[in-house]
Amino acid sequence: MKQKTQVDLLHGPIMKSLIIFMIPILISNIFQQLYNAVDTAIVGNYLGEGSLAAIGSCAAVFEMMVSFCNSLGSGFSIVCGRSFGSGDPDRMKKSVAASILIGTVTVAALTLLGVVGLRPLLELIHTPAEVIEESHTYIHIIALGLIVMFAYNLASSMLRAIGNSVMPLVFLIISSLLNIVLDILFITTFKMGVAGAAIATVVAQGVSVVLCIFYILKYTRILVPEARHFSFDKELFSDVGGQGYAMALMGSIVSVGSIILQSGINSLGTEIIAGHVAARKIYMICNLPFISMSVAVSAFISQNKGANQGDRILRAMKSAYIYDFVMAAIVSAILFLSAPKLVQMISGSTNPVIIGNGSKMLYIVGPFYAVLGVLIQTRFALQGIGSKVIPMISSVIELVGKILFVYIFIPKFQYDAVVWCEPLIWVAMTAQLLYAFNTNSYVKEIRSSLKTA
Repeated sequence: MKQKTQVDLLHGPIMKSLIIFMIPILISNIFQQLYNAVDTAIVGNYLGEGSLAAIGSCAAVFEMMVSFCNSLGSGFSIVCGRSFGSGDPDRMKKSVAASILIGTVTVAALTLLGVVGLRPLLELIHTPAEVIEESHTYIHIIALGLIVMFAYNLASSMLRAIGNSVMPLVFLIISSLLNIVLDILFITTFKMGVAGAAIATVVAQGVSVVLCIFYILKYTRILVPEARHFSFDKELFSDVGGQGYAMALMGSIVSVGSIILQSGINSLGTEIIAGHVAARKIYMICNLPFISMSVAVSAFISQNKGANQGDRILRAMKSAYIYDFVMAAIVSAILFLSAPKLVQMISGSTNPVIIGNGSKMLYIVGPFYAVLGVLIQTRFALQGIGSKVIPMISSVIELVGKILFVYIFIPKFQYDAVVWCEPLIWVAMTAQLLYAFNTNSYVKEIRSSLKTA
């Protein structure tokens, strides 16, 4: 029986369904960004520019952890969504069981690897000596809470796979408000420094995990596997693991590129780091309308592929692209009018160098959000129809591009090369993804069947 919080993605107007499903995801993503943005703002205002630079120096590593957990959970949920669309609850429960087993083992191994390797990684990306101790303290605690981050993303992804994007939002709002309270308490009252910000993040997200799992157990039993569903099924484990690892690897490749780019930024000094980290928090928030729609597109396509409704898949892509261009115009206008004030608010600094560097990035990135939107929607669409390898090619393009910028262009053009790096790479990635989507055998089959219908 369909819950009131579920959106029917298999029938009815496509744009309306995508928007209704996407809005709770957008709000959820905004609150999720607040976990780190609030850390940044409170650290900048209460602990000073040095501690702000410490968090900024490991920002790319933090993003890699978030990206991995998001991507792994989202990849697992694609198989769940297809099973839901095809009306096969038994296979759906088996896919949830396989996701729990594969995900737990994977995240446990990565947590151990992360704890051992974080300090060398920070040294490798040229984290300034004066902030490396604080950087390591912060990211070490985040790494210890990696299983919490994954658990929330898996549970929320499974709910979204069956059309429920509302309840993950409710739980995240509660935990985000708790995060703000704990940030202030640990930093200003208990004087725990950046460690307090990291602990607040892990504890608050742990609350969202408990709430999400409780809701599934009580109200969405269709997602709860029984003991028999945990039996090994080679084909299903291969499908779930392949989809999850493909998305996680893609996200990891992107994150490695970001870490390499961070090493180039770290070599430019603390003022540029502080300005860039503040701008990047704003940039990540501005990404959210496009990322949120891509999650909706992925769930929509997964369900409709399971239901063998190819015409709705193509129509959904047209609707998503229209949304991208409209939203990009809005975001670009907001950044053009308010970039300096936003950078000052996030950084807590009145230093004109910090504000100027941060604003420069936002001015340049703004018009390219339309390109980024098309890039993200197309990549998630390919994953939704089951393409595992092709979307990773775009990630390799991004990685190679960032390596070239760090070792060739940043030493010569300094921060100007940093702010132009990602927009120019997005153009190349989007061209490759559009070609891959339009030449995909499943998409060609849909178009062929529509012509003959």
